[in-house]
Amino acid sequence: MKLLILALFIAGAYGCGLPTFPPVVNRVVGGDDVRANSWPWQISLQYKSGSYFYHTCGGTLISDQWVLTAAHCIGSRTYRVYLGKHSLDSDNEKGSIAMSVEKIVVHPQWDSYNIRNDIALIKLQTPVQLSDTIMPSCLPDEGNVLPDGAPCYVTGWGRLWTGGPIADILQQALLPVVSHATCSRFDWWGNLVTEKMVCAGGDGQLASCNGDSGGPLNCQRPDGSWEVQGVVSFGSSLGCNYYKKPSVFTRVSSYISWINNVMTTN
Repeated sequence: MKLLILALFIAGAYGCGLPTFPPVVNRVVGGDDVRANSWPWQISLQYKSGSYFYHTCGGTLISDQWVLTAAHCIGSRTYRVYLGKHSLDSDNEKGSIAMSVEKIVVHPQWDSYNIRNDIALIKLQTPVQLSDTIMPSCLPDEGNVLPDGAPCYVTGWGRLWTGGPIADILQQALLPVVSHATCSRFDWWGNLVTEKMVCAGGDGQLASCNGDSGGPLNCQRPDGSWEVQGVVSFGSSLGCNYYKKPSVFTRVSSYISWINNVMTTN
């Protein structure tokens, strides 16, 4: 408990979910380049191959030493976490830093066949110094469920369109939340989605191709701060932006107790 209190104190001292450079957002559905450092909790999870590291997934900094990502992003490779990134093709960006990983904790009930409990936590080898370019996102209250149509934003370096290139510059896209009642209809995702998931998008215009596996679904609180409501989990095999097949995220509010337990016991 002491470790959790310390982590929350450090995050709170800088202000979780309150970027120094606020994102430029609007209510028009569409993906575009983000304002540099406007999502300072977005990380690039990278794996080592030979002498180089390559981007594989996104993730969310939730304290000065812990990152939230998807279980399906984790394998037996050597990983590092790059914080404060804007362009994947640019080295030594001001305010960015690559951090080694001390430990990875995949949810013990992760089910890759049915895509259940697709969530994992990464502990950085040392705490990162919070700054204008690196700060944590807020976590939602346990059990919190957003209303249908709530405006949230997915961020990441995923493909710009079906079969298209991986983005160089971090992207953001407005994805309105879809209620579980709608998303679980037989002609939507049916029983593949559970109440521990969040659906967003699915209007045939935009999906999480503009995001990246493991990355955040960012939703704004009434006080203006941002919280990570979802972790990018899966989408349609038919392609991005497919009608009635919204992006599906692991619902973070369903795992708050697990997150707190992992952070306090590791």
